[in-house]
Amino acid sequence: MLDDRARLLLKALVERYIADGQPVGSRTLSKASGLELSPATIRNVMSDLEALGLIASQHTSAGRIPTAKGYRLFVDTMLTTSRALFAPPFLAPDQPQKVISNAAHMLSSLSRFVGVVMAPRRNSVFRHIEFLRLSERRVLVIIVSPDGDVQNRVIFTETEHAQAQLIEAANFLNRHYSGMNIDEVRERLKSEVEALRGEIAVLMRAAVEVSSDAIESHEEVVISGERNLLAVADFSRDMDNLRKLFDLFEQKAQLMRLLDVSSQAEGVRIYIGGESEVIPYQELSVVTAPYEVDGKVVGTLGVIGPMRMPYEKMIQIVNITSRLVSSALSHSK
Repeated sequence: MLDDRARLLLKALVERYIADGQPVGSRTLSKASGLELSPATIRNVMSDLEALGLIASQHTSAGRIPTAKGYRLFVDTMLTTSRALFAPPFLAPDQPQKVISNAAHMLSSLSRFVGVVMAPRRNSVFRHIEFLRLSERRVLVIIVSPDGDVQNRVIFTETEHAQAQLIEAANFLNRHYSGMNIDEVRERLKSEVEALRGEIAVLMRAAVEVSSDAIESHEEVVISGERNLLAVADFSRDMDNLRKLFDLFEQKAQLMRLLDVSSQAEGVRIYIGGESEVIPYQELSVVTAPYEVDGKVVGTLGVIGPMRMPYEKMIQIVNITSRLVSSALSHSK
C-alpha cells in the first residue's frame, strides 16, 4: 500500500507526464505536487515507486515515466471526473448507420485519437432456410433474413443426407421457427427435435448455429481518425508498432471481440497498455462504454489512443457519446 505522500507524488507525476510527454524529474515533481519536500526525499519516494513497478526511468540520469501498472493505479484510485471538460455536442436522430458514422467521427474529433463504434447488433432472426446437398457430407445452407438479405454457408455433416431428407429438415424449420429469434430456436430445438431422426436433429442444430453466424456477421466496426495516430509521438517513434495498429484497424476482427466483451460490462471500461488480451499492444489504451436502444444494450463505442492519454477527458467523451448515441438511436427514423 502507498502512503498519502507517495500517492500524491505518483498522481502529480502521471498528470505531468500526460500533459508534457517528458520524463518527470524530482525538481519538477516537487513543484507539481505542491509538497514541501527536499529533492532527496522525493528521489527516495520515486525510488520506492520504481521498485513497485509503478514508474520507470528511460535513462539513468533522466526523470521517470509512468508504467502501465502506474497508469492503472492512477485511473482506478486517483481519477475524478466531476468537472465538465468540454461542452456536450449534439447527435441528431437519423438512420442508424448515419448515427454510428457520426458518433465515430465525434469520438475522433473530441479525443484527437481514434473513434470506434460497433454497429448495433442485428436481431438474429431468419425468415426462410434451405438446404442443398453438395456432396456426401457437404451441405449448402441458404439463409434469408427478414429484410431479404441472403447468406450462404457450407456445413460438414456427420452422416450423409439425401436431398429429400434435407428438404424435410428445411420444411420443419420454416414451418415451426420462421421469424423467431435464433436464440429461441436454439433452445426449442433442444427439446422439440427429439421426435425426429437423430441425424436430422444434428443437421438442424448445425444449421441454426451457422444461421446465427451468417446473420450476425454483418455486424461491423466503424472507425474514424486513424491518421490522428501519426501525430502521436508515442507511436510515430516506432513505425513497426504503428503499422500493426493500422493492420488492426483494417482487419477489425480483434476490435469486434474487444467491443463485444466490453458491451457485457456496465459503464466505462479502460484497458491500459496491453491489458486486453484481444489487443495486446503495450503502448495502447482503449476506453469503451456500451450504448443502448430503448433500454437494451445493443453495441459498444470507444476511443483508442496512446497509454499517455488524458483519461479524465477520455472517460467523459466516451460516456457522453454513449448517451448521445443511445438517445439518437432510440429516436431514429
